[in-house]
Amino acid sequence: MNDPKVKISALVITYNEIGYIERCIESITFTDEIIVVDSYSTDGTFEYLLEHPKVKVIQHPFTNFTSQKSFALSKATHDWVLFLDADEVVSDTLKSEIVDTVESDTAHAAFWFYRKFMFQNETLRYSGWQTDKNYRLFRKSKAKFSDRKIVHETLVVDGKSGIFKEKLVHYCYKNFEDYKSKMLKYGRLKAKEDFFTEKSFNYISLLLKPTWKFFNHYILRLGILDGQKGIIICYLNALSDLERFRELKRLEKKNEMAYCLIMP
Repeated sequence: MNDPKVKISALVITYNEIGYIERCIESITFTDEIIVVDSYSTDGTFEYLLEHPKVKVIQHPFTNFTSQKSFALSKATHDWVLFLDADEVVSDTLKSEIVDTVESDTAHAAFWFYRKFMFQNETLRYSGWQTDKNYRLFRKSKAKFSDRKIVHETLVVDGKSGIFKEKLVHYCYKNFEDYKSKMLKYGRLKAKEDFFTEKSFNYISLLLKPTWKFFNHYILRLGILDGQKGIIICYLNALSDLERFRELKRLEKKNEMAYCLIMP
């Protein structure tokens, strides 16, 4: 980054990301600052970050993804922000595209990145992820995270958006238990989002939506072509939807019990 007027802040949020975070951090050392917000990891993630010479790590309690990312964004020094997940890696070709873009005085306020999904060290080509894209590079002054979502957070952009040609590498699957844990966590957070927006539990959704998710990703979105990898990913994605509705039912029952206790 030769131009002192064009600098990039790289942001990441973490919780127990050893095995992922090392590759992520090494791929973004070209940025002008790296800020990681860690929600009190217990697996050595925090210690690794603390010792890294280019990383500023801040510990902050996790409430939900939106609030955690908003907190991280508030700590960025520079207007251009590269916001990655801990299991994402910037390739050399993507790095060049990022640098060239911010130095070009672009009129765009944000950029979508397509992602290349990795099942361990093998490419996952289908299974519903082939058209996946997310905002990853944007101007802090022109964007904010919507407080209407607490999982799969939404970036609200004031201005035009572009799409990068190079893909971000996403190491989505380390092992079965790790991915299962993430999917169950997403499902529970989605249930809280539903509960707070007064969406009600029903058995039809409990039965049909996870089934549809598996059918859609495995058959219609060609997960079958990913072989055993596709079966595993599509099953665990459907499990996330199942957990969403089971958790919503638990939240409603807990709320009803609390209501009964305070009523005379």
